[in-house]
Amino acid sequence: MTGPHARAPLNRLAIDARIATRDALRHTPAGLAAIDAVLEHRSEQPEAGGRRQVSCEIAAVAFGGVAESIARLPIGSAVRCEGFVARRWRTGVTLALHIDRVELLPDPHEHD
Repeated sequence: MTGPHARAPLNRLAIDARIATRDALRHTPAGLAAIDAVLEHRSEQPEAGGRRQVSCEIAAVAFGGVAESIARLPIGSAVRCEGFVARRWRTGVTLALHIDRVELLPDPHEHD
C-alpha cells in the first residue's frame, strides 16, 4: 500500500528488565545525549503448551531525553523499555534495542 495510509513494516519491542550496566552519558557530534546499556530480562513465558524459563541480556541504546532519564537510574533498576531493534553498529551484525520509551517499574523485592 502506498499513500498517506501506508504502514511501515512492524519493528517494535517492549520488555521488562533490569539495567545490568550502563555507560556514562555521552553526546553525539550533533550534541544529542546518548547512552549505551545492557538490559537483563528474566521471566517465565508460555511456549508450545508449556512454560519456559527465559533469561537473557539485551544490548540497548537511547538518545535525547530518554538517554538522560536512563543515565539518572541506578544500576539494577527495574524498567519497562520500548523501542525498535536495529544493528548495534552500522557495519555490524549484532542487534540492539533502540529505546524510545522507558518507564521505571516498582521493585518487586522492595518489601522483602
